[in-house]
Amino acid sequence: MTFFSVIVPLYNKAAYIENTLKSVLNQTFKDYEIIVINDESTDESKTKVLEFNDEKIQLYTQKNQGVSVARNLGIEKSQGKLIAFLDADDFWFPNHLQELADLYHNFPNSGMYCSRYKIKTTKHHFQFPYFNGIENSYRGIIDNYFFSNFPYRISWTSSLAIPKKTLEKIGAFTPGVTNGQDLELWTKIGINYPVAITNKITAIYHFDIPNSLAKNKIGLMKLMDFEQFEIAEQHDSNLKKNLDQYRIEYGLRYHIFGYTDKANFYIKDIDLKKSYFKIWALFQIPPFCLRILFNFKNYIKKIGIDFSIYD
Repeated sequence: MTFFSVIVPLYNKAAYIENTLKSVLNQTFKDYEIIVINDESTDESKTKVLEFNDEKIQLYTQKNQGVSVARNLGIEKSQGKLIAFLDADDFWFPNHLQELADLYHNFPNSGMYCSRYKIKTTKHHFQFPYFNGIENSYRGIIDNYFFSNFPYRISWTSSLAIPKKTLEKIGAFTPGVTNGQDLELWTKIGINYPVAITNKITAIYHFDIPNSLAKNKIGLMKLMDFEQFEIAEQHDSNLKKNLDQYRIEYGLRYHIFGYTDKANFYIKDIDLKKSYFKIWALFQIPPFCLRILFNFKNYIKKIGIDFSIYD
């Protein structure tokens, strides 16, 4: 059995996929296969992959069905003990798989193995995520995953690995969900299994800052079903708080473009004025003003200035 199956969903990333695959082929840990799922790209992405002509790389093309279906096909084709995901525009340092393999050997009963990462917001600017209650030097099982999964996400898709047996038991990604499909799966795992983390930064998340907010994308979002976690939330206040952050985020997106019913649906059970006053205040601002404010926030983020409404 191969140790790692590296699954790379690919859709119109011709400008990035070459460097992404090189970052896998340059790993110091060599027991892996690479499964690229081309989601019917319309650019030169497929050609860029074929140019490698490397026996470690398997390329499959599917009808365009989205990233969830692409990742699920990769899982189905995989032969590895651990599944590692890598988006086609992200990057691994050479020690990434070795760190995750060591973590697996040290904590074999975990349901998810997470490496540290940094976020590339512009060509010359990076963010360095930090997590509640976890020191930068800490390596091991996270005491309370949902408490610590803030203000940044511990489990980012391109920096983690999951035992295939865990995915076979929990299930994979929900087809059709366009936003939060990864959050849904990581939440299921966090409820049912211990989560381990390294103390080394081994990956770069390429954060694409949009030039402007797009109403059509907001209107077409299909989100995960939060209600599936209702019972678990009743027994874990940290889980509820963690998921409420995402309910608020999606509710605010809908509010910005006047989707009042959808916005109210996601925030209906959250006392914003009491627990998130700054966010409550944002909901009092007319949507067109918020669009200006958030486009300005994206602009200054491109020059390395960032802030969070959750601070």
